[in-house]
Amino acid sequence: MSVTIRDVASAAGVSTATVSKVINHSPSISQATVERVEEVIRRLGYRPNKRAQSFARKATRNILFLSELEHGVGFDNPHLFEMLAGAEAALARKDYGLLIKRINARELVNSFSDIMDDEFVDGAIVHASVVSREVASLLTDTLFPYVVIGMPDFANRLCWIDTNNSVAGQIAASHLRKKGYERIAYIGGQKEDTISLHRLNGVLAALDTVIPAGYIRQGAPSSETGYKCTMELLELERRPQAIICANQYLAFGCVEALKHRGLSIPHQMAVITFDDFPFSKVLDPPLTVVNLDMYDMGEQAAKIVMRRIRNPQLLVQSYTTLPSLIERGSTKGDERE
Repeated sequence: MSVTIRDVASAAGVSTATVSKVINHSPSISQATVERVEEVIRRLGYRPNKRAQSFARKATRNILFLSELEHGVGFDNPHLFEMLAGAEAALARKDYGLLIKRINARELVNSFSDIMDDEFVDGAIVHASVVSREVASLLTDTLFPYVVIGMPDFANRLCWIDTNNSVAGQIAASHLRKKGYERIAYIGGQKEDTISLHRLNGVLAALDTVIPAGYIRQGAPSSETGYKCTMELLELERRPQAIICANQYLAFGCVEALKHRGLSIPHQMAVITFDDFPFSKVLDPPLTVVNLDMYDMGEQAAKIVMRRIRNPQLLVQSYTTLPSLIERGSTKGDERE
């Protein structure tokens, strides 16, 4: 954990205000105190916050977006660009700019002080993909204005916003029940995929019944997994009437498998997934989806970090952008009351 001004003050036996005056070369502090404080700063390796050292400096009006940006991320995580677009739009309306930095959790831990004390930005939007427990600990102690976009999957005191994936799962399952489908299967991501897990929990809560053995399948969030898991579901003695896919790639593979087996969608098997891109509108039939507005979540993240610049003590932990159903041809059925 990085050394704070409070650590220096405690070790030197002075107040934080005195440490600040020493750092800023105030003539009101005795030479003996200056030397004692400077010795503690050197011994602890304290690096003064660049923002705190320059009271006269105007705000930069730049916000930093921190995320993993590996090759192919546009296909693997198209949500990210919707978030970026939403954040940039909200910031631009307030004459703020958005800077993007590719980083992972380990790199962020190692360069945390440099990034969060950066004199060229006023705040940060931190994507959950780079928030480890170590990063969370550092963020909890910083006074730098930030917001995490995506709820971390561990207990924390971070400032974060997210969409409610459990509610999304409930909407998907409830829609299928309303359309008359009773035997409902779920194809999701791996066990550590918390988004998929939250959606599954919502599905189970909405169905409020025992899921038949083999109806829940998990694997890598890819079209290959969707195809394989669908083929396995079709081999069950009492196969499902509808399949909920945790993401569009799984749904793509699911549809391919059903077509390979000559099954009609939705008459012989209904399919529903989440989000409205990239495949839902181009598959035949177009897929019913529970849509999650990532653009709006980016906007909300930007608004929160601007509020925290004005009020650093503000703490937000909430869900935003409630999911909504977009019904298409993949779940047409006889509605039941």
